[in-house]
Amino acid sequence: MIQLFLQKFRESTMSILIISFLLTGIGLIALKSISTGHEGHFLQQSFFKQFIFLLPAIFAFLIVFFIPRHTIHRYIYGLYGVMIVLIIIPFLGSEIASTFRWIDVGLPIGFQPSELAKWIVVIALARYLSDHNLEMNYFSVSILPIIIVLVPAAIILTQPDLGTAIIILVPVLPMLYWVGARPFHLFLMVAPLVSILTAFHWMSFSIWAAIMLFIIYKAKPNLVFSISTFFGNVFLGLLSPVLWGILKVYQQKRILTLFNPEIDPLGAAYQIIQSKTAIGAGGWFGKGWGQGTQTHLKFLPVQESDFIISVIGEEFGFIAILILITLFTLLILRTLRLAYNVDDRFSSLVLLGLSTIFTAHVFVNFAMTVGMIPVKGLPLPFISYGGSFLLSSYVMVAFIMNLSIDPKDY
Repeated sequence: MIQLFLQKFRESTMSILIISFLLTGIGLIALKSISTGHEGHFLQQSFFKQFIFLLPAIFAFLIVFFIPRHTIHRYIYGLYGVMIVLIIIPFLGSEIASTFRWIDVGLPIGFQPSELAKWIVVIALARYLSDHNLEMNYFSVSILPIIIVLVPAAIILTQPDLGTAIIILVPVLPMLYWVGARPFHLFLMVAPLVSILTAFHWMSFSIWAAIMLFIIYKAKPNLVFSISTFFGNVFLGLLSPVLWGILKVYQQKRILTLFNPEIDPLGAAYQIIQSKTAIGAGGWFGKGWGQGTQTHLKFLPVQESDFIISVIGEEFGFIAILILITLFTLLILRTLRLAYNVDDRFSSLVLLGLSTIFTAHVFVNFAMTVGMIPVKGLPLPFISYGGSFLLSSYVMVAFIMNLSIDPKDY
């Protein structure tokens, strides 16, 4: 048995695991700097807790890595059902940080089941798409895959956790395209969101309307479907003021300060301003480990998780940020290459979906840090503080390495 395990490990893509360890190491170095001078007990320091979190994360990696592919395929629907129950359980308890995201397990730390939902949804969707020889020429075929993704995303959105809900939704488009969905059908899924976002500026909405007309004309659907698609999206755009009113005040401020941070420099825009200041102060080579003034004078908020890139940028410079971008790019491109080369359709879809999750996390975190998009509570894989997300990240790496091996070889 041990010899079989070692053989499987040798046949796996070790570069994925090596990159993951390098990123984790960088994260621990940054967290150690943040914890320096911490007034509380060392057991409460983010560095120490993250180091402890690493142990169950590696243990979970080893378990998942050696689970046979057919076992993953067989039981994923059952695991999907368990996941739905787990993300509902927080609503039965009390609020933690004004949300229902965590399950109180009686320890100083909580468990966030929505982190598990990210990869469980991908694998469940991969099984459905691989088990059914779907005729993707019809939009109706895409409805059930969308429901598989929408159900957990909707529950998580009500916790509320918009960032995680978006991450869960992202993989469905590339996975549908991977199995042959028409680009026009993918456009139909994205169009309502774009219609809502562009409706706040008449010029942007006019350009988007012209683009919609062109795409519908080129796709040549029947007349009734064309008219309903176009005017349905126009109607959604006209509803934007109503949807804007549904947003909470802090969410509205985050969007407004994205375009004009000066309107609330000490409130909603404070995080973005301090983040940019920290990165800019670091220059090319940084101020040195433990020397970041934005970090240690506590000007930079949420520095151990959402804005840990700003800490790295201030203390180690733009060179360190480029190294991180390179490592993440290698991780994502390597996973995509494995997805393309693996013969098994189920495994290919899982690898594609997991690479999309990593891509979305990295893009959103970097873009949020430099003020390209509104602030969202999305951590950086392997680097940001957080036990549930660290465990989930290593589980996803285990699935990538596991399913990239030819199942005939073990």
